[in-house]
Amino acid sequence: MPLTCLLRCNDLASTREHYQQTLGFTACDSAESTLLVQLQDGCLTFTEQDLWGSAPACTGTLYFALEDVQAYFDSIKDRADIAWPLQDMPYGTREFGIRDCNGYYLAFMQARPVPG
Repeated sequence: MPLTCLLRCNDLASTREHYQQTLGFTACDSAESTLLVQLQDGCLTFTEQDLWGSAPACTGTLYFALEDVQAYFDSIKDRADIAWPLQDMPYGTREFGIRDCNGYYLAFMQARPVPG
């Protein structure tokens, strides 16, 4: 089941540029002055509208499952604000995290094969 989050951003134009130029997402305008960004099967929707009565904020991390996390890390590591480096996690993923232009934390992960 696909999931798309609606997040408040500081500025649609700078968010579009960050996601396209820095993170390599595709981006397109969507309904009601919102911006849709996508990487593989993962999507986020951004709005400048103050629907929640607060500045952009999230107390969690948004995870994207990728086919080749190493290749993606290599493609953005010199441009993105890396929150934690690419590493094997004890819970069975290989992942890294970034902080985006609005202060949101995004993680990019790939499941590690189970030894058998």
